[in-house]
Order: sequence, then structure tokens, then C-alpha cells
Amino acid sequence: MFPIRDHNPSGRTPVITYALIAVNIAVFLAYWLTVPSDYALAVFFNRWGLIPGAVVQGYQVESVLTSMFLHGGWMHLAGNMLFLWIFGDNMEDEMGHLPFLVFYLAAGLAAAALQVAADPMSPIPMVGASGAIAGVMGGYLLLFPRAKVDVLFIFIIIFRIFPIPAWIVLGVWVAVQMFNGAVTPTDGGGVAYLAHVGGFIGGLVLTVPVWLRRGGFGFWQRTHGTPPHPEAEYAISRSSVPRVPRR
Repeated sequence: MFPIRDHNPSGRTPVITYALIAVNIAVFLAYWLTVPSDYALAVFFNRWGLIPGAVVQGYQVESVLTSMFLHGGWMHLAGNMLFLWIFGDNMEDEMGHLPFLVFYLAAGLAAAALQVAADPMSPIPMVGASGAIAGVMGGYLLLFPRAKVDVLFIFIIIFRIFPIPAWIVLGVWVAVQMFNGAVTPTDGGGVAYLAHVGGFIGGLVLTVPVWLRRGGFGFWQRTHGTPPHPEAEYAISRSSVPRVPRR
């Protein structure tokens, strides 16, 4: 079960969101298709991924930024870009192009900070845009808590799409990250859950000034937590699988 789109169209072309997606894909292809072996890929990640132990000692500080544009595989990249595509355009629409870029990078820094603070001597490189994108999701939750998000539910051979309020989708997501972060050792597991939590909280906090400029609680009262413009409507085609009535 995962989100595939929202009902919250943006009022202008989200050029920064599109550019971030393009850069992430281009960087991924540049090393994924050219690095000759798994060992060489590990060396590459150790150089450009965020290694908490190295950063704490003042080495490879630039990896705090470069790690945001690296991914560990096709599915890692695809999942992150899907979430950025769904939620990024509306945040960019509310903030403006350049402020959104600064916000995105700042959320990524907040994600890295919590992960480093949790295990400052870790030798394991952290890669991925997940922390920055989690920040986008945190900001989205503050501005549009009741925007409809279409979630694809897959159960064996059943595929259904349900429109669910953003506060449920994003609330469940961050709750899962917090739970997994609490039960998963910081030096293992393969997923930087605490970076997701740090990015989410950082993005939510960084969006507070935007929310206040819109009127704060007055903004929520005017919009009832929904987008402040007409929602997008999607025509969901009926299943081609024949229905057999019960006798």
C-alpha cells in the first residue's frame, strides 16, 4: 500500500521539483551504469555517502550534501522520486522556487543531523534523498492535512485505489519510521529511519513560517485543511474483471 498521486494541483510549473528529480536520476545513472563492480560501488559510496564517523571528525563534510543525490538501487530511486513528485509541487507552489530549494536542502541537513547524532561513530555510509523528501512530506502535512491522497492498495491479486486524507497517509508513514527507528539498531538494518524522522520534523518546523504567513490557525479554518483551490478529480476506470454475484 503506497501513495500514487494527490488531488492537490499546483498553480505553477514546479521547475525545482522537476529539476531535483532530473538531477537525482542523472546522478544515479551516471554511476550505476559505469561503476564496474560491487566493490567499486562500495568504494564510491564510502567516498560520497554520508559516514557519520568521518563527518564528526571533520572529514568528507561535503558528503552531507552529495549523499542526498545518491541511491542504492532502482527501487530506492523510484520510491523517492515518486514521493517527491506527489508532494513537492505543492510545497514549491506555496514557498516559491528558490525558497523551496533552500527548504529541501535544509530538510536534508536536518535528516543527516539526527542520524549522525544517533550514532556519531558509525562507519556505514548513508545515501538517498529520503531525508529531504521526508521534510517535504512534513511541510505538506502542516499545510494540507486533509488533502486527498490516492493510495494503491495491493492484496495478493486485488488492486484498489482509495483516496485517503494526507494526515492519515503521512501520519502512518512517520509513525512507522519512528517505530522502526526505535527497534532497529542504528548500525544495521539498511534503512536510516532516524534520518526520515529528522527530515520530517525538520520540514514541518521549517514550514511553520509559511503557515503563519498564510494565517496559521486562520488558514486551517478557511481551508479546513484542504487545498485552497479546487481539487483535482480523477476518473478511475472500472475493473475489467467480471463480477460474479453470490447466489
